[in-house]
Amino acid sequence: QVELVESGGGLVQAGGSLGLSCSASGSISSINVMGWYRQAPGKQRELVATITSGGSTNYAESVKGRFTISRDNAKKMVDLQMNSLKPDDTAVYYCSADVRRSGRISYSTYWGQGTQVTVSS
Repeated sequence: QVELVESGGGLVQAGGSLGLSCSASGSISSINVMGWYRQAPGKQRELVATITSGGSTNYAESVKGRFTISRDNAKKMVDLQMNSLKPDDTAVYYCSADVRRSGRISYSTYWGQGTQVTVSS
């Protein structure tokens, strides 16, 4: 089985910073894309940022210049540094990873349990 465990998040004032971390564990052969998504109340889950195993990144327009995604392939971890936070960033943040399990050929997407980020005005 594969498990993604997130840490970080919490409550911060507008303009502040928070960091999120996600660690993947289990019978993992390789991980392709890792990323962060978020879901605000009453809204659909949306992409925040993704990063490939080679380090190529992709960001939502709304977070460009404020958020930074990074990963440690050896540790199977992905981080999200969030700066200049706004109340609109308030959401549950989910870690995702495209994983090829040991003995398998294809990749499947796995999700963390989510962590709350609340930005007060």
